[in-house]
Amino acid sequence: MVTVRTDVIKLGDKFATVLGDDVHVGQMAPEFTCVGPDWTPVNPLQESKGKVIILSAVPSLDTNVCDRETRRFNQEAAQLGDDIVIYTISTDFPMAQKRWCGAAGVDKVRVISDVLETDFGLKYGLLIKERRYLRRAVFVVGKDGRLVYVNYLPSLGQEPDYDEVIAAARAALAQPDA
Repeated sequence: MVTVRTDVIKLGDKFATVLGDDVHVGQMAPEFTCVGPDWTPVNPLQESKGKVIILSAVPSLDTNVCDRETRRFNQEAAQLGDDIVIYTISTDFPMAQKRWCGAAGVDKVRVISDVLETDFGLKYGLLIKERRYLRRAVFVVGKDGRLVYVNYLPSLGQEPDYDEVIAAARAALAQPDA
């Protein structure tokens, strides 16, 4: 049974319906499957097992804030090395994501779509029912699969604290393997 919440985030002056429960620091990151640019299934937690993973949830790459956020994380990814992997997840269609990445020159962040099953949105408490897109949030998953950083942004138009996210990812990378 999916949790339904109507007091989490507003669309305009009315509260939206958010589906799913929030996740918390210290718990195992829930497994989920999205699709890549060619519609093939992608499970970021399995694909990047043993690495530090940043999951950036955005409503749509075709908005100014999501565009800036994904470009910024792409710049950060270029400085982080191969042991930290960044995924941006939206409910945009994969072909739209691919077109956007090409136009924006985004090549370090892995952009994937939750459009088919909204598995990520439901398991991480992100799916806004009225619009069928994700609320903005950032998660850092440690090498052991546990959430070490969770930030649900209070409004769709607010960008995350990039320095805080990168610091959390670097700290997780420095943790000894379990």
